[in-house]
Amino acid sequence: MQTNFTEAQLADPQTAASEKILRTCVHCGFCTATCPTYLLLGDELDSPRGRIYLIKDMLENGKPANAEVVTHLDRCLSCLSCMTTCPSGVHYQHLIDHARAHVEETFERPWHDRLMRELLARVLPYPGRFRLALAGALLGKPLRPLLERLPVLGPRLGAMLSLAPSTLPPRSAAKAGDVFVPSTGRLRRVALLTGCAQPVLDPAINDATIRLLTRLGVEVVLPKGEGCCGALVHHMGREHEGHAFAKANIDAWTAEMEGAGLDAIIITASGCGTTIKDYGHMLREDAAYAAKAARVSALAKDITEFLAGLDLPESEPKGLTVAYHSACSMQHGQKITDAPKLLLRRMGFTVKDVPEAHICCGSAGVYNILQPEIAGQLRARKVRNIERTKPDLIAAGNIGCMTQIGKGTEIPIVHTVQLIDWATGGPAPESLKSLA
Repeated sequence: MQTNFTEAQLADPQTAASEKILRTCVHCGFCTATCPTYLLLGDELDSPRGRIYLIKDMLENGKPANAEVVTHLDRCLSCLSCMTTCPSGVHYQHLIDHARAHVEETFERPWHDRLMRELLARVLPYPGRFRLALAGALLGKPLRPLLERLPVLGPRLGAMLSLAPSTLPPRSAAKAGDVFVPSTGRLRRVALLTGCAQPVLDPAINDATIRLLTRLGVEVVLPKGEGCCGALVHHMGREHEGHAFAKANIDAWTAEMEGAGLDAIIITASGCGTTIKDYGHMLREDAAYAAKAARVSALAKDITEFLAGLDLPESEPKGLTVAYHSACSMQHGQKITDAPKLLLRRMGFTVKDVPEAHICCGSAGVYNILQPEIAGQLRARKVRNIERTKPDLIAAGNIGCMTQIGKGTEIPIVHTVQLIDWATGGPAPESLKSLA
């Protein structure tokens, strides 16, 4: 794609990086075939190619974002399926991130949109606040039919209440600063990202990870000072807040690296993994953090990626069929496709691929709250494809997908690491005890 940025514009590192991405695009349109919003809406501007044209025009001409541009950029899930499909290697992830930051700086959203985004940014990344919000949602659930009828805010409030669990999950006993030492002698030492939303929604995932890793001779530390990875706010265009979260984590993990040492930083939510592996790019212009961020990104591993490098014993057949849902952040963001399925088969499960596996389930961070109608259509499509495989259960590697899909089907859904933990001596996941 030909561009016409001025030398003054290209003096800005972010603009220079985006200009390079824009020039990579050759207008081929392959991305339209795998873009969820284009498949649903059929509008060129709701495809990656269409959004690229909008972003180019906005950045190249130094325009503030307008309502039309914001509408189409907001509909993007950042599923990154287009990046898997693109034969030219267009790094759409970094381009859309830059565009969203530009939107945040130059466009004044309607009051109700600002209110909802501020609420999400002030609650979801903080486990204590999020837990209080879920407690409040228990009281609000009976009022959902009434709240959904409210003008403007109704659909989003309804989506929030629908996604909230019907009971408040128990707290994990694990806390920041804890170190879990294997009884058989330490072979490796890792930091485990506790995260923000996941330990509130399903603390059993990290508990299973700790049990499994220590059983395999891996010491696990939960570093003090670590928190949200920053993905939730970063993808809303709140770049400075995302960077602040990233720096806090980098400091926490660097202290461990320089102390007792780390062989890896383990992540059990693939959406977080994609962002943490991008810290090196996010902070590349920060003199104080660029090198440390790159070091952290190099150590970051999805739990299945890490387990694939260990010698796990084969397990007896379980007689259970698992539909494996590959989160977009796993298959498109991190390019991890086979490892989770190979591990599950090694653990004795029969694994089925889901038709249209490359199409997003509609979770996408807070997308299922901010764009509930599109997200609902994508969930229905995903659930239909999953149910076609007639599985006993569903496995996934991202809490957002688990929550989204779980609201559309009666088939139990659990994290991949919970199944591996169970197969190697851990307890059966709560939702699967009837199958154990």
